[in-house]
Amino acid sequence: MIAPLLAVRGVHHVALVSASGEVLTSSGNGVLSDPDVQGLVSAARAVIGSLKTAVGGERWNELLLDLESGPMLLLPHGDQVLLVAFDEVSNLGRVRFTARKQLGED
Repeated sequence: MIAPLLAVRGVHHVALVSASGEVLTSSGNGVLSDPDVQGLVSAARAVIGSLKTAVGGERWNELLLDLESGPMLLLPHGDQVLLVAFDEVSNLGRVRFTARKQLGED
């Protein structure tokens, strides 16, 4: 499921993380280790939970982090989270389209 995302221009790392925080699959040439991915997704889930409580939301669709090392898009997939790290925010549309297609949300 994640291999086609690596073919998208600018994508350098993709990971699928379980509800318990375990990296189920990870691929790419980025500098993200499994513990890095686990920590990032865990922190993102905490932020998302707080925001959902604050605004009364039930479901989240995506979270974009624009970091110094490059943007990361996090997308829910059931109780799992798909993380896609890429090089420029200008590639967001292409990354988002391909990720949703791979998740069966197209």
